[in-house]
Amino acid sequence: MDFALSEEQALIVETTRAFVEKELYPHEKEVERDDEIRPELVARIQATAQAAGLYAANMPEELGGGGLDNLTMALVERELGRASYGLHMLVHRPSNILRACTAEQTERYLLPTIRGERHECLAMTEPNAGSDLRSMQTRAVRDGDHYVINGMKHFISHADMSDFVILFAASGEEDSARGTRKKITSFLVDMGTPGFTMRRGPKCVSHRGYHQSELMFDNCRVPVSQILGEEHRGFDVANTWLGATRLSVAATSVGRARRAMEMSAEWAATRKQFGQTIGKFQGTSFKLADMATEIEASELLLFQAAWKMDQGTMTDTDAAMAKLFATETLARVTDHAIQIFGGMGLMDELPIERLWRDARVERIWDGTSEIQRHIISRAILRPLEA
Repeated sequence: MDFALSEEQALIVETTRAFVEKELYPHEKEVERDDEIRPELVARIQATAQAAGLYAANMPEELGGGGLDNLTMALVERELGRASYGLHMLVHRPSNILRACTAEQTERYLLPTIRGERHECLAMTEPNAGSDLRSMQTRAVRDGDHYVINGMKHFISHADMSDFVILFAASGEEDSARGTRKKITSFLVDMGTPGFTMRRGPKCVSHRGYHQSELMFDNCRVPVSQILGEEHRGFDVANTWLGATRLSVAATSVGRARRAMEMSAEWAATRKQFGQTIGKFQGTSFKLADMATEIEASELLLFQAAWKMDQGTMTDTDAAMAKLFATETLARVTDHAIQIFGGMGLMDELPIERLWRDARVERIWDGTSEIQRHIISRAILRPLEA
């Protein structure tokens, strides 16, 4: 593995960093205050991102996307991750799951999403089905050329700004070595479909401006033609592409941790107590050393997993390790940052308290830290038949 960036990658990193600092940083306080992003600001950021070649950069070039490989996308997302989550997610990277679109679905869903004309959200989680997706209770029952869907999804990010939903629902049952289990099918469901309603969920302390919603399905009829992938094979669709989402979480966590460390280092180099800068005290300088070391290790795990993904050799364990270590590093780094800043770190005058607060959710969504440890330990023990 070559650790040096190519000229193109270095230019992309420089372009993304400049975009974040010029287009996103200035609006962070407004979004934190209002928990909303003005429609005109949304349009401006998306247009600027498209002009900079950052929008839909993960999608194939032949489909109108940026055509970046996974390693370069990790670099882009690391830089975007430095900014407020609600703002940087406006630089949309369509869900890779949409790559499973076929024929008319491509024209109706995939291509408009790449062009920025439509937006999607992913609906898996339910009140009684978080990490255990097989226990989902949203049901899809075949009725001729349609499926009739009933149930509820919650914690669905970005649904209030989406035009359609990638919905996962139980569509039958099958026998397995561990007993009867549910078959899962994924569907493309347009907002406004009769029987489908949405409402804002409870207010979250993390990622203001990036809301989560509840989706209700009451005898919602969806044509069979809007099945994404194969009938009853929704997990195949998810497992093919969800590894990339865990790398996205890892990448944004690394970027946010770097910003927190850089701010902490600058504060430690200028803030004086007892006649000298606090960076001269080992209680502070050693924290910075630990922060820098863990961030570097997180970045290496991320880059290794992304590089392997480009080679077609990335495993679930690679993605799990990258997400686990990066998100837990972010938690430790932002906590150290609060300690270095002292009382000022908890004031909303500085972004440190937001970085600390936003860090908490990263160990929960896209697979909790416990799930990542389960994936890693299972890979260790299975060859030993344990």
